[in-house]
Amino acid sequence: MNFQLIKDAILGKEQDFTVLPLKTAIMVLAIPMILEMMMESLFAVVDIFFVAKLGESAIATVGLTESVIVLVYAVGFGISMAATALISRRFGEKEYEKAGDAAFQLLVVGVMISLILGILGWIFAKEVLMLMGAEEEVIRTGANYARIIFIGNSAIMLLFLINGAFRGAGQAHHAMRSLWIANGFNIILDPLFIFGIGSWDGLGLEGAAIATTMGRSFGVLYQLYHLFNGKHRLHILSRNIKIKWKTIRKILDIAAGGMGQFLIDSVSWLALTRMNAEFGSTALAGYTIAMRVLIFTILPAWGLSGAAATLVGQNLGAKEIGRAEQAVWLTTRYCVIFMASVTGIYLIFSKELAGLFTDIPEVQSIAAQGLWVIVLGYVFFAVGMVLTQAFNGAGDTKTPAYINIGVLWFLEIPLAWFLAFPMGLEYLGIFIAIAFAHSFHAVVSWFLFKKGNWKKVAV
Repeated sequence: MNFQLIKDAILGKEQDFTVLPLKTAIMVLAIPMILEMMMESLFAVVDIFFVAKLGESAIATVGLTESVIVLVYAVGFGISMAATALISRRFGEKEYEKAGDAAFQLLVVGVMISLILGILGWIFAKEVLMLMGAEEEVIRTGANYARIIFIGNSAIMLLFLINGAFRGAGQAHHAMRSLWIANGFNIILDPLFIFGIGSWDGLGLEGAAIATTMGRSFGVLYQLYHLFNGKHRLHILSRNIKIKWKTIRKILDIAAGGMGQFLIDSVSWLALTRMNAEFGSTALAGYTIAMRVLIFTILPAWGLSGAAATLVGQNLGAKEIGRAEQAVWLTTRYCVIFMASVTGIYLIFSKELAGLFTDIPEVQSIAAQGLWVIVLGYVFFAVGMVLTQAFNGAGDTKTPAYINIGVLWFLEIPLAWFLAFPMGLEYLGIFIAIAFAHSFHAVVSWFLFKKGNWKKVAV
């Protein structure tokens, strides 16, 4: 990989991904997508770092609010998939005017849904916290935090869906930069609004909510500027500002499958965490550490696999079906190489990596065991991630959702329970179930991808 390629990827350059050499296209798309994923993961880390200094009630409030706001993430994730599918298809067809029309409809959908969720969240913030089992002190001190997060969910929603549109247009650098800006402001504003400056004591927990909302909002302002300035192929001009209900229905149809994928995955991880809790806090701590370590390698791989979504969508739009399929297999190869390399590192240094997070021998041992077992399926994980993104890029978001239901709910969860409890393997059984289920997920995805129904999806 030469320096110019990396420079083009980060600085951004208008490219036609229907003719650009596939190896180059994948790298130009993947580099900013990987960096975008890393930036998104920083939000939670930064917030909890500063909030932790306010005490247990503050941490509990953030945790409980996040467990509910995940619904917003699910909606945003779904609309983001619709955005990538629709915009990439229009770009492949060279219908840039229609891409602008679609982009405006995406904004309409995102704003409408986020306003409804925001108003409901503001009104019922206390009730939501009570429903999640919050103690009286948490409700008293955290209700306003929850209200601000809920009312500011438009920033989350728009950040997700506009970045999906940018990725569909092949402008992944804009998506990456919007997260840089959002994170940069969040890092600066978090301590300022929480703890204050000089004679000002700050706003405490409410300050964290304001800082996060403002940080994401600055990222959205950057996005909107580049959508409306007319300097890029993906643009919204005055003639695009017209509601088209047919397009909105298409967005909602595609988004439904994307939301389903996210929610199904979230429920399965929640179920596994709950099972682990049966074996005590030590087992749960080890499991949590293992998952946190693994996520740092899964996110870059997810960013790399995102290149497949854009390339599939654009090349299907250009009627280059063979090239779309070729792009998927080439992206799969790169993702497999990356995950295989990571597997080797985890197998050799699992104890050392776990030791970075805890010095408790029992917790360290369980975390290391989790890393060692789960990464045995990492190569299959790579295949599954790319093929899922390929389906989504084609606009077929329902197939991955059905696969998730079948594999995660009807295989992974029952298998984890059977191995952990009747078989007596406890947390080891859960680790084995994760590795096996996600490997099987890849096999099912490969079979359905080879059938080729994704090539016929109209978007």
